[in-house]
Amino acid sequence: MIPEPAQYLLRFDDLCPTVSAARWQRCRELIEEFRLKPILAIIPDNQDPDLLHSPPDPKFWDQMRALESRGAAVGLHGYHHLCQSRARSLLGLHRHSEFAGISAGKQRLWIHEGLRILRSQGLTPRIWVAPRHGFDRQTLGALRAEGVFLVSDGFARVPFLRGGVTWIPQQLWAPAEKPEGIWTICIHANTVHRSQIAALRTFLADHSAQCTSIQQVLLRFQPTTLTLAERVYASIALRRRKLPHAIRRSRRLARS
Repeated sequence: MIPEPAQYLLRFDDLCPTVSAARWQRCRELIEEFRLKPILAIIPDNQDPDLLHSPPDPKFWDQMRALESRGAAVGLHGYHHLCQSRARSLLGLHRHSEFAGISAGKQRLWIHEGLRILRSQGLTPRIWVAPRHGFDRQTLGALRAEGVFLVSDGFARVPFLRGGVTWIPQQLWAPAEKPEGIWTICIHANTVHRSQIAALRTFLADHSAQCTSIQQVLLRFQPTTLTLAERVYASIALRRRKLPHAIRRSRRLARS
């Protein structure tokens, strides 16, 4: 059953001790103002030089623990956030991935170590958030073996079962009013601009009663395999999302 009216989850990506201090502060203010219970997509051991936006924050892990204690869900956002594998992932949104195409043994080692790091910081990671949406069936097997059965991804309008895990869809990168369904809005904490924060604040002011959490979604909805109609909807939505990437690639090839 697709819920009416729509419900919204917030997800903050690329969190690590070197997250942009100013931009993450603005995100945290929104979380506190509207008492949100978002998904915190945390990189266990960031080695991506593009994510060195601020000096390491000695209070970062304290902030993550405090937010989790108030209902946020901790997500395992890859391992090093180095997307060096060129392989086909389950969604196929990007050509490079950290996990897709990597051997099953190495994927399980990375997931095991990532979970260990987050747990050593007093956190309880519950959900997988793949860098660049890049993961494959081997990833799902490694997640199951390590006791993680939730994935934040997919373009359906309801949670669903696939590959032995529950997928909580993630379909938006900016607030958008929807008539029905469960919608996860992904915010990249290192690059979000003031204007985007302002737009999100306006949206939340109008729709805060429709904001939910992973805990509430799992309590209220029993995930099943998608109906044919919902599979068709998700496939069309995914193709629409892929289209701008394909256009940009074509333009780059034409210029080269």
